Amino acid sequence: MSVLDAPAGTAPGRDSTSSGEGLVPVFVRLKLTLVRNGLRQSAGRRAAYITSVALALLIAAGQLIALIALRGNAHADSLVVLLAGVLAAGWTVLPLFFPSGDETLDPSRLVMLPLRPRPLITALLMASLVGIGPLFTLCLAAGSVIAVAQGTAGAVFAVVAAPLTLLVCVALTRAVATANTRLLTSRKGRDLAVLSGLLIAVGFQVVNFGAQRLGRAGGLSTLDPVADVVRWLPPASAIGAVDSASQGSYGQAAVQLLLSVAALLALLWLWQRSLVKLMTAPDGSTLATAEPNREKAGKGGSKLSALLPQGRTGPVMERSLRYIARDPKTKAAWVTALAVGLIVPMFNALQGTGSLYFACFAAGMLGMQMYNQFGQDTSAFWMVAQTISSTRDAYLELRARALALLLITLPYTIAVTVVTAAVLGDWDALPGVMGLSFAMLGAMLATGAVASANFPYSIPQDGAFKNVAPGQAGLAWISIFGGMISSALLCAPVIVATIWLYVADMEQWLWLLLPSGAVYGALISWAGLRLAAPRTANRLPEILAAVSKG
Repeated sequence: MSVLDAPAGTAPGRDSTSSGEGLVPVFVRLKLTLVRNGLRQSAGRRAAYITSVALALLIAAGQLIALIALRGNAHADSLVVLLAGVLAAGWTVLPLFFPSGDETLDPSRLVMLPLRPRPLITALLMASLVGIGPLFTLCLAAGSVIAVAQGTAGAVFAVVAAPLTLLVCVALTRAVATANTRLLTSRKGRDLAVLSGLLIAVGFQVVNFGAQRLGRAGGLSTLDPVADVVRWLPPASAIGAVDSASQGSYGQAAVQLLLSVAALLALLWLWQRSLVKLMTAPDGSTLATAEPNREKAGKGGSKLSALLPQGRTGPVMERSLRYIARDPKTKAAWVTALAVGLIVPMFNALQGTGSLYFACFAAGMLGMQMYNQFGQDTSAFWMVAQTISSTRDAYLELRARALALLLITLPYTIAVTVVTAAVLGDWDALPGVMGLSFAMLGAMLATGAVASANFPYSIPQDGAFKNVAPGQAGLAWISIFGGMISSALLCAPVIVATIWLYVADMEQWLWLLLPSGAVYGALISWAGLRLAAPRTANRLPEILAAVSKG
């Protein structure tokens, strides 16, 4: 029965379909239908989905076995409690920044349906339990409670704690996503994507830094002070309740479990409140900007044009720089690259065990921005295509885009390398690292230009954080990872020369890698642009069709 098939004269929400029991199977089937229809779009999409499912299940099985193996360890409770806290943080942040795998994360699509908030929340919550993420979380929760459950009381609390942990995580995701739906889907709100790259980059490095410090500190016992606090925070308190019950502290266990139950009820209430506001209040998140701001932006553009080369190169560079400054998805990609390029070498340097060659991450991350150059234009690429009538036009277009990228990449790469060398005090290796970075950057500009011509894909504009149109995931993987492998092969001469100088104990000649790496990078980038230009000119209709798909 469809949610729209209410009999005449029946108040919306009073029939069986609007009840929690009637909506749950409908929304579960809807979720499964969305997944099935998405997989039907292309063989590449099916292959990517099946591969991701297999990898997720493999990792989940490995984590489950590892957690069960911790059973009996004196400090296993600290680890599993912190693991629950990390899971909750991940469910809060990651689906908010990457909701493309679940179309139902946007409840504004249901505004016109005759549904009441309370049964709708129940149905959405049940539908949210269908997927790879919930299964992965349930495996970790089950392994966590098995690791600490002892005796009958521990087993009873474990049966409740594992699904309760999953429900709190899912409800937390839904409450946060619903509260920010209009902000994240508005034009200005999509600028929050910039924070996603920074948070994820910092988060991964913090986890890496913490894991290394944990290994040097002598084991799981160092987790106890933090775990003593986290075990009282939902949903980690549910896992802590299992450990408390196993130790005979039944009162403490009951309080910890009730904290998670109270958190679940509070999240459901907040979710319902946000849902009512979303479906009844007008949307004012896309109001036009004030006219003085537009005039200011226009004046800024004229000043920028005066600093750029004349002819075709200047306007193309200005367009690319405006994309970086104004387009939310392009800005997010750049912020992520800038953050990772600095954080990776600095975190390793601050630990005292890093190498200056980690500074090459800056060139590598920023060089990736050359890939899918035409995809960032989306359907507006047809205007660019009108100006390309020959191989020379295509070459000038690609060269200008590469120069715009170099305006940011070159000084940033130099700055990161110098700062990292200052922290490490390793000035002797600075010229070699700089030369290798220049060669890597040139190789990625070359392969990025070729990949942009051969494997263009669309960046959808309807979803705030969908970076690949359905059915084009395979093209994106081939473009990025194929280009990275090709870039590494193109850098092989400089890499081999660097290794040989160290093996031959000739570090005093490392300074030669700076000019040679710069020249090699310039030549290889020029060759890549020359190779991509005729391909771009000849494939304009195919490129336009690919980038306009989203």
